[in-house]
Amino acid sequence: MRCILCERLSFSFVCKECKEKFLTPSFYRRSLRDFEVFSFYKYSEIENLLNLKHTLLGYFIYNILAKNSFLPFSKEFKTDFPVFALPIDDIPYSGYSHTAILAKYLKSKNIKPVFHSLIASNRVIYRGKSLDFRLKNPRKFQYLFKREIDVILIDDVVTTGSTLKEAFWTLKKYDVNVLFALTITNARDK
Repeated sequence: MRCILCERLSFSFVCKECKEKFLTPSFYRRSLRDFEVFSFYKYSEIENLLNLKHTLLGYFIYNILAKNSFLPFSKEFKTDFPVFALPIDDIPYSGYSHTAILAKYLKSKNIKPVFHSLIASNRVIYRGKSLDFRLKNPRKFQYLFKREIDVILIDDVVTTGSTLKEAFWTLKKYDVNVLFALTITNARDK
């Protein structure tokens, strides 16, 4: 097969050279007032890859991105108390759940992923929509796990922050402490 970035022959969808050159993560911080969001890539650097999200190729791309960023983070993250990784709305679309892939790579001695626990009852698609549209069409999350725990919220892209904020306030009702959120990228970094 060929690398989707440079088109050289490769055993992977992204060759080793392109992973090192284009997919080496950094660490970016964004405040959503009540909590922090940490991301690993500039949106402009991986936008073309993210556009493959709802394709079969997207499954492989999200695994590559998570392996390069979320996995090393999980190995470095230390805590004296249990922390759960909570993917936002990890219902499979197009054959897989992008947030579940990300959470899976956080599994470590310190972090336990919990799946199908924060589910949106409103299936509206936010991509390309304004903040006003997002606020008028909330996700209406249902929380289906333990109370009084510490969690890391997981999403792929933070744009306006409305999804993460709504998830945060839903979890607050259950005395769940959101330590921070992790995303692949921040769309404001275009």
